[in-house]
Amino acid sequence: MLDLHCHILPGVDDGASTLAESLAMAKEAEQQGITCIVATPHHKNGAYENTKADILASVEHLNEELKKADVNVDILPGQEIRVYGELLEDYEKGELLTIAGTSPYLFIEFPSSTVPHYTEQLFYDIQMKGILPVIVHPERNSEFIQKPDRLYSLVKNGAATQVTAASYIGKFGRKIQHFTEQLIEANLAHLLASDAHNTSSRSFKMVEAYTRLANKLGDDHVFYFQENAKLLVSGEHLHKEPPEKIHKKKKLLGIF
Repeated sequence: MLDLHCHILPGVDDGASTLAESLAMAKEAEQQGITCIVATPHHKNGAYENTKADILASVEHLNEELKKADVNVDILPGQEIRVYGELLEDYEKGELLTIAGTSPYLFIEFPSSTVPHYTEQLFYDIQMKGILPVIVHPERNSEFIQKPDRLYSLVKNGAATQVTAASYIGKFGRKIQHFTEQLIEANLAHLLASDAHNTSSRSFKMVEAYTRLANKLGDDHVFYFQENAKLLVSGEHLHKEPPEKIHKKKKLLGIF
């Protein structure tokens, strides 16, 4: 099993703070059947900056330590980039890192409550350069929840999305769980990953998510997400079904 989104690198963001914690996370991942993890430290989110060169060095060191500890999990480089206006310029400067460092897929995070007004133009511009944007955890963005057509439009115009295992099993509350289910059923979710930060409060939950997915929607959906994870890492085209709009129920107004 592949995990595409994980804060396993030690001491670089709000994930693992020490090498010991990184090793503990990798051991837990191995127990869950995860054989490969893409390390995606935060970048440009107002608290952390992790450039391409720093991430590549940290990934190399962690892989060496995992071998010493006899933990059979491979770490690939990645980056969780907070959306910002100069993103394309910094990519061209060599500061930004696609998934695995070789694919065209770039993980992009939005603020929890908004989607910047320039997003459509930015996504168009980066796609014209051959970069494919992947929106991470859209189910936890309140603007997408209130205005799902904004996400539909971005997906229809070429973006992919990655939902979080913990969201799907209800760890962020029923509202976010319900929206995650809607995204999956409307073909607005293409990838499933852990966004794990530690082994306690925010662990992997991948087995639980895939088990729930199989029980609710069948093994085909499990295969879809797992196959797309492999395609993304290898830089191939993702499987995508035509997206559908999510129709929000209108509130009834009564006059009393």
